[in-house]
Amino acid sequence: MATTPVKKTSSKKASVSEDAGRANRERPDEPKPYKAHKEELLKFYRDMLLIRRFEEKAGQLYGLGLIGGFCHLYIGQ
Repeated sequence: MATTPVKKTSSKKASVSEDAGRANRERPDEPKPYKAHKEELLKFYRDMLLIRRFEEKAGQLYGLGLIGGFCHLYIGQ
């Protein structure tokens, strides 16, 4: 009766991919606060208003049946 050779397991260090996996689970550094100037803050606000108005109009047109397909709004999220 023939027997198959048994592979010996060695206790070697973790592979590079295992080390990388562990490193990805570490907590990242705390983010640094962003300092924006007044002009930049106003631009952010205007952009948010434009997006909001577009979304409200898209919802209105979808409700009237003027936009086909599916329309998912993010208002309120």
